[in-house]
Amino acid sequence: MRGALMVCGTTSDAGKSHVVTGLCRLLARRGISVAPFKAQNMALNSYVTPSGHEIGRAQGVQALAAGVDPEVAMNPVLLKPTGERTSQVVVLGKAVAHLTAAEYHERKPELLALVLDSLADLRRRFDVVICEGAGSPAEINLLDNDIVNLRIAHDAGLPAIVVGDIDRGGVFAALYGTVALLPDHYRGLVRGFVINKLRGDPALLFDAGADLEARCGVPTLGVLPWIDGVALDAEDSLALAGPRPHTHAGALRDGLDVVAIRFPRLSNFTDLDALALEPGVAVRLVDDPVGLGSADLVVLPGTKATVADLAWLRGRGLDAAIRASGGLVLGVCGGYQMLGHRIVDDVESGAGEVEGLGWLDVETVFDPAKVVRQVAGTAMGQRITGYEIHHGRTKLGADAGPWVHLELEEEGAVDLVDASVLGTSLHGLFEQDGFRDTFLTEVGRRSDKVFVPAGLSFAAARQAQFDRLADVLEDHLDMTALERLIGEAR
Repeated sequence: MRGALMVCGTTSDAGKSHVVTGLCRLLARRGISVAPFKAQNMALNSYVTPSGHEIGRAQGVQALAAGVDPEVAMNPVLLKPTGERTSQVVVLGKAVAHLTAAEYHERKPELLALVLDSLADLRRRFDVVICEGAGSPAEINLLDNDIVNLRIAHDAGLPAIVVGDIDRGGVFAALYGTVALLPDHYRGLVRGFVINKLRGDPALLFDAGADLEARCGVPTLGVLPWIDGVALDAEDSLALAGPRPHTHAGALRDGLDVVAIRFPRLSNFTDLDALALEPGVAVRLVDDPVGLGSADLVVLPGTKATVADLAWLRGRGLDAAIRASGGLVLGVCGGYQMLGHRIVDDVESGAGEVEGLGWLDVETVFDPAKVVRQVAGTAMGQRITGYEIHHGRTKLGADAGPWVHLELEEEGAVDLVDASVLGTSLHGLFEQDGFRDTFLTEVGRRSDKVFVPAGLSFAAARQAQFDRLADVLEDHLDMTALERLIGEAR
């Protein structure tokens, strides 16, 4: 089989990413070399490729589902929101500018050739490329400068399907309306609908699919059920309202209580997923002091706006509440930068010198050159791997010592006075099973609790989720029709 397919959605979070991930896995299991592609992604969750490039995390995970290394061609343009109307623009894996929405919209036509070249490159090297759209393909205010949805499908000669979320209601109107709003030269590209997230009996849809086809000429290729317990690495915080890895019943009563601060510009929150898989751990996201409780571990996670989110933390009174909670405090990336005495930021916020929380004897100075790399080393006597994505360079003072030992340098900081505060620039540490077990055992010891590792493999759990998605698609979609569409790509 050779070809390609565009997967669009009626809305953000309709399930495009899951469908693309499942198709990548399903085709790979059949011995087909397959790659994911998303021309433009807007996400604060990003993935660092082996070559040191930054792409959307969803595309990184889709590549893993396909059994191939993630690479920058799979997501040539990444937007990382820094405010309500501004984003850092990452092109071919490197940060190139901070632009307002209006400024970026004007520049999008310049990027069209670049994304089409990236797609063509993947199609030369892989049998099949499964492309993912963004938001809705029928955003009539954005159609003229579209570089991610049906403009790409049109110029590259790809058929498209549209995924609709029935759980939120109105799916038939959304599917019909999507096609109705499209201009004629895009409308004919839509060759199938997929109804997603159905809770209950599909027989209750009666002949709605046939009726929809009679009205707009597009067949429904399948109805996917709601899937409990599948929570793949998501693109952005919108997915926080959806399924995440399971917090086990009884963990709050008897196990470790882990609280993560839900910053307004929270990034790479998937760091927490491996913790939530543990039966003896409850992971909670909180945004006020009342929700903090008596946590055993408080995590200040990554953020794309360190200075702004530090001000938010103080404004909510969370800084005092965290310090008084008595639990171990761990700052990751932006959260780590907040823990120091001083932040000097003329790059991200332009705020200059800002007073930090002062809980670690470190200070951070932002540099225009962004650190983007995969790393390996040891921590707490365990082998670790992880990745870095940050502008800030954090230096240790006399009262802080490193606790993560990389192959080329020391990393992270621990309070040398009482060791109740830790910080690190590394994401992905808890995906390492030995380190996660050791770290949580230490958290339990400090809280006079006994944490018993369940012996879980995060990597195996992720692979099992890929296979589960593929199984669902194989069981509920007309794969013969989908394979025919893929083969029709020009």
